[in-house]
Amino acid sequence: MSPSSTATISAQPGPQTEFLQTSADICIYGGAAGGGKTIGLILEPLRYIGRVANFSAVFFRRTTPQITNPGALWDETLNFYLQVGGTPHRGAREWRWPRGGKIKFSHLQFDATVYDWQGAQIPLICFDELTHFTAHQFFYMVSRNRSTCGVRPYIRATCNPDADSWVADFLAPWIDPETGFPIPEQAGVLRYYVRVAGKIVWADRPEDLLQYLPQPEDLPPGFDPPRPISVTFIPATVFDNPALLRVNPEYLAWLLSLPTLERERLLSGNWKIRPAAGLYFKREWCAVVDEASADLDIVRYWDLAATEKTEFNDPDWTVGVKLGRDRSDGYWLLDMVRTRANPGDIERLLLSIAEQDGKKVRIGFGQDPGQTGKSQAQHLVRALSGFTVRPATESGDKLTRFGPFSSQCRAGNVRIRRASWNEELFRVLEGFPDLAHDDEVDACSGALEMLNPQMKGWGIYKLYEQQAAAAAERSKPQPVQSVPQPGSMEWFVWFEAQQKKGRTMAPAPR
Repeated sequence: MSPSSTATISAQPGPQTEFLQTSADICIYGGAAGGGKTIGLILEPLRYIGRVANFSAVFFRRTTPQITNPGALWDETLNFYLQVGGTPHRGAREWRWPRGGKIKFSHLQFDATVYDWQGAQIPLICFDELTHFTAHQFFYMVSRNRSTCGVRPYIRATCNPDADSWVADFLAPWIDPETGFPIPEQAGVLRYYVRVAGKIVWADRPEDLLQYLPQPEDLPPGFDPPRPISVTFIPATVFDNPALLRVNPEYLAWLLSLPTLERERLLSGNWKIRPAAGLYFKREWCAVVDEASADLDIVRYWDLAATEKTEFNDPDWTVGVKLGRDRSDGYWLLDMVRTRANPGDIERLLLSIAEQDGKKVRIGFGQDPGQTGKSQAQHLVRALSGFTVRPATESGDKLTRFGPFSSQCRAGNVRIRRASWNEELFRVLEGFPDLAHDDEVDACSGALEMLNPQMKGWGIYKLYEQQAAAAAERSKPQPVQSVPQPGSMEWFVWFEAQQKKGRTMAPAPR
């Protein structure tokens, strides 16, 4: 690409364009899956990076792997920043431009990590998945949002709904308190806030907050009074991303097949829904059958406990779920065993069931972290010699781990063999997460993870989202045109001409 040309990168009409055009100091974008949030965030720095000397931006994710994993944030930028003159420096996780422009990608894994940024001046701060960060992290970094390059400092963020996060409270002015859905007429509307004694005071007009700020007579000569901070929220759903649905129409079906909780959050953008019994499983989702398919890949996964029941205790259950997958990726829940017993009896039970299942059935069980868990796992593997055994360190919370199994049930992909244990299984799965014991839930989650290792720890909806986004990027044309130098008078004339032709372009530099 010659120095006099640049790439034309289109923003989709609707919320993505509104996000790129808002004048708010802080804009939060998204509130559902598939709305083009990350791409909008990646496009944001392009208005300044090539034309303002020493302009810089920092993108934050909570952990480094969320930046550098295949298909994650860094890989997404490769589709755009190379075309507009950026040079990648992967080791430093930075993109650099000839006039000193820099876009950096970093983490805030711990609350105290923010203090690594003491003294920093960052004109543009971008938070990808804001609900993953604490309020302390966000508001501390607001204090680092300052600039000497001539660009007024500002903050952009994306997120999915989380009713229990601080972000839900922060966005309350834009959310219907009854339904939990964004208020359509409030989308993109600016509101203003100041923090007084650690609490946020909101107003519809900045002048209504001046009473909380220092007055001119209270400041040294030559200093202007501070102004309230403007904030807006721009909601978007997968229906605002037609480019994604054109290349991956199945994505909508995947969202529809999610458990009720995740479907409400990720498809509908509901900020009020919380985990409750009956949201993750209903018995009518699964057909109960008398015969199973003959050609299955089968595993038996154990959620282990090792305490006998007495009149003085209420211990967890040891549960073993036998799950098969057919060639059409349908699942068959073939058997369930549950007991409360001491370690020796549990070991004998595992061996007895393994002999009944046969050597073609792979065996898995949850391994507790630490040396004790490793020792127990080694002991059980030796006791089950002659069988294929795989201990698994379980990671992630129960709700996230159960999400894939719940999704498959809701989509009608799970059949259950008719047996006496059916009613107990249904009782526990329908009662999750409100019951005291949910060992059947963990056993089902572990069995599905054994059959699909890529699901482990992060949920099938994340897999779907990543696959859909990757398909969209592979199919999206990347036109390159010669255009005038961005920011020049000729560029603005050219930009207006493109708008009149009906083309939606990245907004003009403000």
